[in-house]
Order: sequence, then structure tokens, then C-alpha cells
Amino acid sequence: MDEQLPLQEPIDAADAAPDLVDVEYRPLPSPPENGLAPSLERRRLRAYLGLLVSDVVVLLATFFTVSALYFGTLTNWPLLEGGMNSAYMILPLYLTVALYNGTYSRRALTEWQTTSLKAIGGLIVAAALLNLLAFFAKSNAEFSRLVFAVGLLSAGAMMVLVRIALVRLFTRKWGPSPQNKLVILAGGPIFALPHAIHVDAAEHGLTANRENPQSLDRLSKYLRHMDEVIVSCTAEDRAAWSDVLKGTGLHGEVIHQLSREIGAIGVVHHDAADISSLKVSTGQLGIRARAFKRIFDVAVSSAVLVVLSPLMLCVALLIKLEDGGPVFFVQRRMGRGNEFFDILKFRSMREGDASGDRSTAKDDQRITRIGRFIRRTSIDELPQLINVLKGEMSLVGPRPHALGSKAGSKLFWQVDRKYWQRHGLRPGITGLAQVRGYRGATETEAQLTNRLLADLEYMQGWSLWRDVTILVSTLRVLVHERAF
Repeated sequence: MDEQLPLQEPIDAADAAPDLVDVEYRPLPSPPENGLAPSLERRRLRAYLGLLVSDVVVLLATFFTVSALYFGTLTNWPLLEGGMNSAYMILPLYLTVALYNGTYSRRALTEWQTTSLKAIGGLIVAAALLNLLAFFAKSNAEFSRLVFAVGLLSAGAMMVLVRIALVRLFTRKWGPSPQNKLVILAGGPIFALPHAIHVDAAEHGLTANRENPQSLDRLSKYLRHMDEVIVSCTAEDRAAWSDVLKGTGLHGEVIHQLSREIGAIGVVHHDAADISSLKVSTGQLGIRARAFKRIFDVAVSSAVLVVLSPLMLCVALLIKLEDGGPVFFVQRRMGRGNEFFDILKFRSMREGDASGDRSTAKDDQRITRIGRFIRRTSIDELPQLINVLKGEMSLVGPRPHALGSKAGSKLFWQVDRKYWQRHGLRPGITGLAQVRGYRGATETEAQLTNRLLADLEYMQGWSLWRDVTILVSTLRVLVHERAF
């Protein structure tokens, strides 16, 4: 971006008139295309998986060792199998408990005491459940009590030792924190938070301008790969920063005392910096939910692209034959975290509208003959499956709007300050608002409000099953009276 801002700096103005001060113009630093720091999310996932695999190996290895010592053999498998059966049965019970009690969490990567207590607690619960099941199945006699007790104690001790070693390894590679934290100093109290990246908002041209999508896109480049964002700004800017952070899909905080206007969801105390902040946003979905949603998106969109490829090729040929123009219509829209992306559609008009200032009318003369058919049947949306595979969109989510879209005479984000919150998830090809009939042009502010409320409802109550039901419901509204 070639944007420049005037920055006033102290100069030697002894001979200048009191009301005249030179202004030095400096170009803004280019936004980091790959973020200020590498992503730690995949590293954390690999660490969780490594910790889980180590627990499996430790549990099986300790029970095997205890069984071999007890029965005095390494080759007589019928004897060893009697001792190993208890390990085979306790393993799935332990993993189930451990996955739900936070044994494999962020704290597990830096605090061996916490994760060890959770692991041992998981072993105790799993052992109790196994004994309860064995009692009702009348199979207690099939287990060696000595092998079970010694194996369980040995496994617990080994898990603690493994965690001590892994935590030391993780902290040596990543430092004391397994998260990327960004502090944006935007006119509020100046402080230094240990193990965080600090950025001066004025020097980097970062603002919470809700009226300027370009400035939000610039900010998104700095937020890429971040896990937490903390903003220290003036009292007048707190509400604006709060609204912007809620649309990032990240854990966001604004430095401030208790205040109702920014809708804080918690207070965070940073003892190391001797400062407190209000938590105003959080990631919409946990890592497992995001993984399930992404796997579902990739699997379904890939299958649909394969099945519908003959239809899409036929439509592309008809568009080209009608007027010789391009097959695709490409328009810049805003996606997850307020970041721009280029949405793909089959071209249905003779004239392009890059900003979306002019809404499509029912008898719009710009629409081609094939365009009217593919808009009426929603076939024009099929190329967005490519956006899904690229990770820019999801099958289900809030629909991405053109930057110039208006409700009545106002831009969408001017109607309701909660508008930016809908960008906390990837935008969708379809969504809850669409299956409820809120689609097409927005002549009134109420029509946008209906869409916004539906989008926020979807985000607050997401589940994979809900995505499936919305996709099935979408089949009923592919042909719609407002699809023009």
C-alpha cells in the first residue's frame, strides 16, 4: 500500500514563526504479508498429538513391562496377554477422560505440574470406570490385581517424567509462552508485556476505522498468526477498537477499567506488566471445532466440484458464447478477521460492479440471458467452491457482502455497530440468513438487521450438525423469488 500519513515531529524551529511548524512526511511501513510472527497453531497441534501418542506408548509399555516381570517371560504371549488386557481396556477410557479434562491444552505445553495432575486424575477416573464395568460384567477375576495396580502407578510416574521433559523441550524452542501475543499501542497507557510483540499504531498506520475497509485489511495483516491481541488506546477510541476486535475471530482485549459501552466479557489481569484489561472478544470456535468444520468443507466441496464439473463447464461455455466476455466475475469482499479476498462467481452481467454500489434489480438490464437463468437457480454461486478449497470461505457461514453494499442510504456497517462481529468466522456460500429467506437486494435497514441477527445467532450456536441442516435447507431455496 502506498498510503502516506503526515507525522509531526519535534524540530528545531527557533527561527520559525510561532504558528508555522514544518511537517515531515514519511511513508508507512509495508504491512507484513506473512504476519509479524510464524503461526504456532500447527506446532501446538503437533505438540498435543505428540503428548497423546507418548501417553499411549507409556501406558502400553509400562503394563507390558510389569506383566513380563510378574510372569517372568517375554515370549509366552498367552500369559502376557492376561496382564495386557487391562491396559487395552483402560487406554480408551483414559484418552476419553483426558481429552475432556484439558490434559492436552495450551497450559500442558508450559506447565508440567498442571498437565501431570490432569493426566493422573484421568488415570484414576479411568481405573474406577474400568473396575465398575468389570464388576457388573463379573470379569474382575480375569485381571491380575498386582499387574493392574503396579502398571497404573508406573504409568502415572512415567507420564509425569515425560511431561517434565516435553515441557522443557517446548519452552526451549518457543519460549515461556506457546502463543503469539500482539500489543498495539494506540494512544493509551504504554506498558511492556513479557513475551509479546509490541507495535506503535501511529508508526504503522493502524486504526480502528469502521468506515474504512482498507484500514481494516491493513490491520488484518498485522493480526495474522496472532492468538491474542491487546490494544491500549484513548477513551474515545475504545468502543471502535472493541467493535473491530470482535470481528477478528481472535482473543481480543482493550486496556480499560470496567465499562459497559464496549460489552466486555471478562477482566484479564497481566501481573507481569502490573496492568489489567477488559476482554472484549474471543475466538468463535475452538481448535477441534475449526478442524471438524474445515474437514467437512474440504470433503463436501471437493465431492460437489467433481460431480458438478460437467454442469460448470457447460455454463462456462454458454457464458463465453453469448458475448465473448470473461467466464468469471471476480469481486473483492471482506472475509474472516476483516481480511480482503476475491470472491468468484459465474459472470451474469454485461457490466461489472467491482464495489457493489449498485444493487441488482429484478428487471436489471445488465443481466445477460444465461445470467438470468444461473442467478435464478443460484448456479452462479458454484465457483465459490474454489474459494472454500482455498480456505477463504466455508460452505456455511455469514455471506460476504460487497464493500459498497447499502441498506437504504447507509453502508451496511453504518446501520449497526455489531455488523463487524459477523466476520469472526469464514464467510459462507450459504447461511442461516439465506435459508430464512433474507437474500437479494436490501432496500431497507430492517432487511440488513434481519440478516445480521441471523448471522450472529448462527455464530453463537454453531455445530457441525447445524451446518448439515442448513446445507439441506439450502436445496429448498436454490430457486428463490429474490434470486435476481
